Amino acid sequence: MKQILLITDGGSNVGESPIVAAAQAYAEGITVNVAGVVDEGAIGEYGAAEIAEIARAGGGISQIVTSRQLSRTVQMMTRQTVAGTIRHAVNQELRQLFGVDNVGALAPPKRAEVVKVMEEMEETMSLSIALLIDASASMKPKLAAVEEAIRDLTLSLQARTGSSQVSVFHFPGDAQHAYCVMDAGWTSNASKIGSLFGRIRMRGTTPTGPALLQVVDFIRETCGRISKTEPMEPSTQTTRVESNGVRSDYVV
Repeated sequence: MKQILLITDGGSNVGESPIVAAAQAYAEGITVNVAGVVDEGAIGEYGAAEIAEIARAGGGISQIVTSRQLSRTVQMMTRQTVAGTIRHAVNQELRQLFGVDNVGALAPPKRAEVVKVMEEMEETMSLSIALLIDASASMKPKLAAVEEAIRDLTLSLQARTGSSQVSVFHFPGDAQHAYCVMDAGWTSNASKIGSLFGRIRMRGTTPTGPALLQVVDFIRETCGRISKTEPMEPSTQTTRVESNGVRSDYVV
């Protein structure tokens, strides 16, 4: 399973639409999750709407959190996306084989068997996550929390039975046509992810769409072309809840 996990405070302002880019990623079998990071106060309405729409187009999840909540959120979003993908695939098989809509419609003994298989698949499925970090000027106070989240995610993936790997990118790049920069190629070793962003020159532009497309190209080149995924029946509604005073947007 391939994922892009975008960490941003929203407000793309250069190049292609990030919503269109996320839709292209999903069409190629890559799920796009988005963590919107705030420090204090509320994220702008434009940024919040953009974050939710990127995730929706990418078949993923979005959530708006504070810097101190980021590490836990990144791990949760990864697990939730894997579980959702497996659940969708299993439900499709059940409809074809038994004519039922979901696992809950099975008789209890059969349901227990299927749930056990799903839980095993969550642990054993091969997982590749490309983290794409917004390093525009407004994100500078949050980069320490981003680095911690990346290390914690890599450590949590090492505990899985299945093959897991992480790559890290930031945007904007240093040159006019380098929309994003690779900080770490595919690795499953948390110790190889040191201080990633110490030399980043923070810039004002936010080319989220072009950066997403460059990461899609990287995944295609390193993992091969991926067959198109089927939609995970996303809801047309975005649910906003309060958690410790921070608004969260979930797109499933």
